[in-house]
Amino acid sequence: MKNKTVDSFDEAVAAIPDGASIMVSGFGPPGMPQNLIAALLRHEATDLTIITNRADQLWAKAHCGMLAERGRLKKICCAFSAATHPSKAAEFDRLHEAGAFEVELMPQGTLVERMRAAASGLGGIYTPTGVGTEIAQGKESKTIDGREYLLELPLAADYAFVRAMTADTFGNLQYHLTQRNFAPIMAMAATTTLAEIEGDILSPGELDPNHVHTPGIVVDGIVKIPPAPDGLWTTPAERQ
Repeated sequence: MKNKTVDSFDEAVAAIPDGASIMVSGFGPPGMPQNLIAALLRHEATDLTIITNRADQLWAKAHCGMLAERGRLKKICCAFSAATHPSKAAEFDRLHEAGAFEVELMPQGTLVERMRAAASGLGGIYTPTGVGTEIAQGKESKTIDGREYLLELPLAADYAFVRAMTADTFGNLQYHLTQRNFAPIMAMAATTTLAEIEGDILSPGELDPNHVHTPGIVVDGIVKIPPAPDGLWTTPAERQ
């Protein structure tokens, strides 16, 4: 099997073209692939579509909101787009309100299930979430057993950026804490998956197959996070 180790983050993102769609994992610090995002910020690709839970993570050293600030964002699909409090509003919020890029908001569960539909080759899902709200506008609905459901279409992407604790050279991934929230489904819903690895990259056979959370068959490149200051959030201690 192919060794999927890539020497640097810049090399990993070098082929991403203008207009690409990218899923970015993260549910708090452990799962945020900040090193891949930082490399994308250095890269020249623009007119990007980002699919993520929340774009603007002010605690992060590199986050998707920075793409908006640099005029590189065409659209974002997410569950959260506004600051939790007006005092915490950032440039991303101002650009969003000004219409600098397109925003597709959806409930968090719908976001995940749309990605899961794409990963599973389904034509969509029916969900009761959003019925009777603005989310239902323009969408097909169906009554099943007396309850109304909305048809939500699959959500796929050209690339997925994920973060894992451990990997082997084949690309099998093992997650830690909230790394496991979005990364597994994003890895399957994207055409090309890139992973940044906090810990060791093991040799074939060293990673217990019972502890593999994402199989290497859906992973295309892995990069070991270098020590600080070159690597962002390199150890669990730095996440405290």
